[in-house]
Amino acid sequence: MQLTGLIAAPHTPFNPDFTLNLEGVPLQARQLAVSGVKGVFVAGTTGECHSLTANERMELFGAWAVEAQKHEMKFIAHIGCNNLPESRDLAKAALEVGADAIGAMAPTFFKPTGVEGLIDWFERITEPAAALPFYFYDIPSMTGVSIDTAGFVQRVRASIPSFVGVKYTNPDRDQLSTILALDNHSPDMLWGCDEELLDGLHMGCRGAVGSSYNFAAGIYHRVIEAYESGDLDEAKHWQLRSRSLIDTLKASGYMSSAKAVMEMVGVDCGPPRPPLPQLTNEERSALRVQLESLGFFEWLNECTKKN
Repeated sequence: MQLTGLIAAPHTPFNPDFTLNLEGVPLQARQLAVSGVKGVFVAGTTGECHSLTANERMELFGAWAVEAQKHEMKFIAHIGCNNLPESRDLAKAALEVGADAIGAMAPTFFKPTGVEGLIDWFERITEPAAALPFYFYDIPSMTGVSIDTAGFVQRVRASIPSFVGVKYTNPDRDQLSTILALDNHSPDMLWGCDEELLDGLHMGCRGAVGSSYNFAAGIYHRVIEAYESGDLDEAKHWQLRSRSLIDTLKASGYMSSAKAVMEMVGVDCGPPRPPLPQLTNEERSALRVQLESLGFFEWLNECTKKN
């Protein structure tokens, strides 16, 4: 299995009282399909996975399975959590609803020791869905688990034949270069840093999973199109716009700001679930002013007109 193009990491939609709002999923899916996104990575970091119950994640899997099939998008279900029984239950649920693949980050409280410990953990949790391709979600900034990813890639298939690749949200470029240069079938490396997409393309990644693809996919399509046509100046131009956007959102708290932007572009995903903070009305207004000053909404219109 090899994924190409943009794979969105969709927000989990909540009602104002923080209950799950599955009625929001079809609107999210339509918007992503129209924007040219090729797939979804459901219930990961952007999806607030560790703020959801296992049952809520299974409900999300079911909703996204229907919408992904309807819109011909690939559906990767994130099954990573901090206990074995629920991780296995999530893997089984992903298989039953028809996910195209599963992914998992490392546990974040009691952590596996080294490469072999992580492989053992993934072997156990993926076993109920051994028929599905498996992606390791490598995000040490959130999990606190930093391993020799290149060593992991070279050893994991002996224990998990379904392993196909890595969602690489890891700042270590040297490891990525080593993995992409492997002679014995380099795995599918999905780039995981939106504002540095051009770096990933240059290094050899052909697919990318990102949060801001939910509301700014057009910007990243322009990066990819310019890069593939050999116009590096144009690619850098759009990449700088992405960086400005991400920096603006981070200044107000990225997750809370990103959900506010979703409402601004017409896809209300509700608030983030505590302990993440919700922007006040004043903060939302200030964010809109900042985005208007940046030119964000004009950029989106420019991308739409070209497409």
